This record gives sequence, structure tokens and C-alpha cells, in this order.
Amino acid sequence: MSQRSLSLRLAVCSALFAFAAAASAQTAPAASPTSASAVTQAALPAQLQDFTAYVDNTLKTFKVPGVAVAIVKDGKVVMEQGFGVREIGKPTKVDANTSFAIASNTKAFTAASLQMLADEGKLDMDARVIDYLPWFRMSNSYVTHEMRVRDLLAHRSGLSLGAGDLLYWPPTSYTTKDVVERLAKVPIKNSFRGHYAYDNILFAVATLVIEKVSGESYANFVRDHIFKPVGMDESLIDCTYLKPGMDVATGHAPYNFKDIKPVPPMAWLNDPGAGGIYASVHDLAKWMNVQLAGGKLPDGKQLFSEKSHHEMWSMLTPIPIHKPSIPELAPLTPEYYGYGEGWFLSTYQGQKLVWHTGGWPGFVSRVTMVPKLHLGVVVLTNQQSGAAFNAITYRVLDAYMNPGKKTDWVAVYDKAVKQFNANADTSWAKHEAARDKHSKPSLPLAQYAGTYRDPWYGDIVITDQNGKLRMRFSKTKQLIGTMTPWQHDTFIVRWDDRSLDADAFVNFALDDDGHVREMRIKPVSPRTDFSFDFQDLRPVPVKASADTGGH
Repeated sequence: MSQRSLSLRLAVCSALFAFAAAASAQTAPAASPTSASAVTQAALPAQLQDFTAYVDNTLKTFKVPGVAVAIVKDGKVVMEQGFGVREIGKPTKVDANTSFAIASNTKAFTAASLQMLADEGKLDMDARVIDYLPWFRMSNSYVTHEMRVRDLLAHRSGLSLGAGDLLYWPPTSYTTKDVVERLAKVPIKNSFRGHYAYDNILFAVATLVIEKVSGESYANFVRDHIFKPVGMDESLIDCTYLKPGMDVATGHAPYNFKDIKPVPPMAWLNDPGAGGIYASVHDLAKWMNVQLAGGKLPDGKQLFSEKSHHEMWSMLTPIPIHKPSIPELAPLTPEYYGYGEGWFLSTYQGQKLVWHTGGWPGFVSRVTMVPKLHLGVVVLTNQQSGAAFNAITYRVLDAYMNPGKKTDWVAVYDKAVKQFNANADTSWAKHEAARDKHSKPSLPLAQYAGTYRDPWYGDIVITDQNGKLRMRFSKTKQLIGTMTPWQHDTFIVRWDDRSLDADAFVNFALDDDGHVREMRIKPVSPRTDFSFDFQDLRPVPVKASADTGGH
């Protein structure tokens, strides 16, 4: 997918707000930059003459192994450059052609795909989703009937933040169709079209609409109809296409919120339209220039129509503007803020911004455009620090939009991150203070073991292994961990994969006869990414539920 800690590796996605602090991670030396651009530093604004030193400081401060940056202005590439290394402890440097997982920056490609099909008369953006996928269901019949294709792109369905993300993140064995079918059981908690809440799951629906209407797989459609005409020769749909020896960055994550280590590459095969693309800044510079040109390709042809371009960049869902976490972030507070079709829309220095962020295990990124200035900047990183990409982005924007002032955004975001981490530590201290350390579970540990079934996720299995409880999410290989008593009938599950940073409280409710009636799960830390939507699960023992095939 990447709110919450705003590190949104994925989450996915998540959306990382421009004026919010992102949680950073720790370790990894900054390395010397390497440039893949023929453009000299002299072409840069005066405020960016020290850009190399600024980025090196960013990497060091936020413990990011490597980053790539591209700047476009007036249809030309001003800079394409890599800084640091592809993988910590190895010498190979990042360059402009290094591919990174761009996660939710994929959403703009999905929106463009739908609009291109609309341009061809193959679909209507305001038609009902059930006109194309008759079997499509939400958990509310009215929403099912009224959900339009355009709604899939706008985060206004009534689903809660990150709802259903556990169906595909961390990667599961469900297919895209499985994911969309299980959407019928995901609870709707807000009013339809009346509330903004970032989601990924409806982009799985959009993926299937593209495939149904075009007759092609999502990967083939994007590759043939977007990558090829734009000239994005280095871009791929998910990491299963990556081969040894390719110029690809390795993702890094903070294990236990501390030590930075590489994470294995992950493919988002069952929701590719939400976050499946790998790309370089070299390719994304071309993508930004097409966007800034209203959909026009270098040969003068339209990739998508001006009408479609206008619709993608028009606000569909307003987003509340919150007070910044520290006073120094106040200059980033926008005059308006909202979401269009695959793009966030806001302002900076009185100018409209069109932008998006992306987060995936080990990678976060940001693409930002200023339409009136024909300016774009993309920042790709191989560590989960939104603070790093924001600090770099705003240094570039200031060079063109606010040249009289040189803000040290690294220092600003460093302060914001430290405050966020302090608040997270306080949250844990409150849990510790409220804990009844002398309490014991009501039942022998073995009686908490069993298969628990959630209506939309499926089965969660707890086993008693020599007096130790182990929890396993049946469709998610990474979600397996050990449960230890916390207090009364509440346990903490600590996942074996310490890069997840998603330990959770597990609470059991008992019936009148002392048997487990239901289980609830909630993340322990506010640092945990919102795509771990454990709180939306409602698992009950299988013996107490109708056996409807949740395996």
C-alpha cells in the first residue's frame, strides 16, 4: 500500500500526507552519489547547488541506504540522479535507472488505464461496477448497487482505513478474484461518498474491471498501453519479473523498530492495481512529463484525452486538514486537500500540487507535480522513511517556488519523527502502567487453541506447542508468531518476522460456561502500519460458527 505512523511501507500504502511527520527507521550509512544524467549541476536552481550534500544528510539522518531523484521542468529532465547504495553493506550504488517498488504510486496507472478504456468507449466511468462485474458485492446492498467505476478510485466507499488489507498484505495465497469476492464480508463503517478513508482493496476491483473490459491481464494492459508508448522500458509489474543482475534496489526495514536490515522482495500479485509496479526515476520522469502535458506523448499523440486528464486531477473526495504535529510543519498546511482519481490534490505556496506516495515492505516513494510551473519531482527510497522523501521533495519545490527561503526540511522532519516516536513510547508506557501483572489467564493455555474463523479473512489457527501458544494466519505465511500472556484473557502475539513491526494484543471473550466465544486483535503500537487492520477482524471458534468454508 501508505496516516498512522505514516511509514506505510505498503500499505502499502498508504497515503503519507505532505504536511505530516513520517516515522523513520534506523541504521545504514549514506554513500556518495552517482549520476545517470547528462544534465550538469549548473542546470539546477541556485538553491539546489548543494543538493548532493543535502541528500547525503537526509540519508544519514533517516538511516536510508539509497535514494533516487528526478526533476522535470517545462517538459525537460533537469536531473536524474542516484545517491547511496542499493543494499546496505554492499558497494553497488543507486543510479537513475535503479528500479524500486513504487507501491501506491501504481494507483495513478490504474486510474489512467480505466480512463483510456473510457476514451475508447469501452466503459463508462459513471457506470455501475456490477455492469462489468455482475457478481461484485459489498457488505451493504445499496453500496453494491450504487458503486460506480469512478468510486473505485476515490477512497469514499464507506470502508474504514485500510479495510481488507490483510487479504493481500503481507502477501497471501488468495487470488485477486478471491480478494474481491471476500470484500462482500468486509464491514462498511462510514457513509457512502460521505467520508474519506484510504483503501487498497477497491483497486483490486478496478484491476478486474480493466481485465474484463480490455480482455487482457492488468500487467499486459499497463505494459502495452502505458509503459511502451511512454517509453518506460525499465518498468515492471511486480517483482516476479525481476532477474538476477538487474539494476534493482533491495528494500530495507527497521526490525523491532530499530535495526535496519534487508527484507525479501515481495510480489503483490492479488491486488496489482493498488501497488504492483517497480520503476526507476528515469522512467517516472517520462511519466510525469506526460501527466504535466495533459496526457500528450512526445510524438504528439494523446495517451489519454484532455477530458480524462482533467477528471483524474479533479477532486472527488475532500480530506480533513489537521493541525501539523509540530509548528515547523505549518508552512506545509494546504489551502485545500482532497483526492481525485489515483492522485492527492492539495496546495503549497499558493500553487496546486498533484501528488501521491507509495509504501511497500522496504520501500517508500513520492511523486509530486506542480501543474502551473510544469514542474515534477519523484523521490524513490529503499527504506521506510517518509520523512526522507518529504525532506527531499520540499527542498526541490522550494528551489522553484520559494527561492528566497532555504528551509532545512531534514531538521524539521527529524524533529517531527522524534516527537512521533516519543508519543509512541508514551503509548506503550500507558499499556505497561495499566497492566495487572499479577493476573493469569482464566483457562489453561491449551483451551485457547483451535481454529478461529473471520467472515472476510478466513481462518486463524492457534496451536499449543509444548505449553506455548502459536498463532498462524492460514493464508499469510509471514503472520505466524508466539503468544504470551499479557493480563487476564489478553495475550500479545509477537510475529517471527521482526520486520513487520505489527505485534498485537489478542483478547479472548468467554461465554457463560467458560468457553472462548470470540477473539479480537488490535495492534500494540501506533507505529504499526494501517494495513494490519487486525481490529476489523471478528474471529470466532469454528465449532461455534456455521462451517461456510473460510479456509
